[in-house]
Amino acid sequence: MINDKSIDAEGGDRRTPHKRTRMSPEARRDQLIEYGLAMVGDRPLEEITIDAIADAAGVSRALLFHYFASKQEFHVAIAQAQADRMLARTEPDASLGDPIAILTASMAAFVDYVSENRTAYTALIRGASSSDAAMREVFDRTREVMVARVLDHAPVFGVEVTPVVVMSVHGWIAFVEETTIRWLTAETPDAGTSTGGTLTRDELLALITAALPALAAATIG
Repeated sequence: MINDKSIDAEGGDRRTPHKRTRMSPEARRDQLIEYGLAMVGDRPLEEITIDAIADAAGVSRALLFHYFASKQEFHVAIAQAQADRMLARTEPDASLGDPIAILTASMAAFVDYVSENRTAYTALIRGASSSDAAMREVFDRTREVMVARVLDHAPVFGVEVTPVVVMSVHGWIAFVEETTIRWLTAETPDAGTSTGGTLTRDELLALITAALPALAAATIG
């Protein structure tokens, strides 16, 4: 665990004055993003200030601006890191063999990740309608990866990848995102789940997982 007080403004370690170590520019940048990711866990992205990050990291504002040209650029970096983590967590596990099992496991990982990181993920989703082109690009790239993963498995379901299928998968991804967010933010708590919502986690998972094969069948028909 990082001890904020142990790192000086240049990245050196105050705990080892006789053997001073320094962080590479890449490591320092990654460290600042880590602080941002930790903060976005309990507050909206727009509330994360340069001062708060600089204070947490024990660095000056000037040093932070050495790595990020603006607060918005820093926010985009946080959103990108959040997206990368989500994609890594939901990577399809081909060793499961059965396509439905692969889909179910990936969607279970998605639901659990979003449940654990709802504030940060909501910020990513909002990037789709953001006026900032860089934030929208993060969202678009993330969705394209998710779509590509589904399309890669389309032949296994006997589905030819056509423009209609591609459009349908984009729609399904949007359905998964919106349904999961609404489940997380539903006002009526459900006794069978710690996250709240009108459905249990397993019911939600069954809903979004069954929708894809049904959509695939509709495109064939």
